[in-house]
Amino acid sequence: MKGLMRVTPEEAHSKVASGKAALVCAYNDDERYSQMRLEGAISLSEFDSNPSKYPKDREIIFYCA
Repeated sequence: MKGLMRVTPEEAHSKVASGKAALVCAYNDDERYSQMRLEGAISLSEFDSNPSKYPKDREIIFYCA
């Protein structure tokens, strides 16, 4: 693991659109997730239920407000 780093919204969009990254909305609350969901994002609970679904070489971008 390389560690944590910040990315700009433009970088995140580009990485998700190209399939190089997964976008995870970092809210546990389903209502908050539905309010803050960005196109292409999955919920934190969905990610937590099966993290092995995502290849280790694929970047995971977590976001919140």
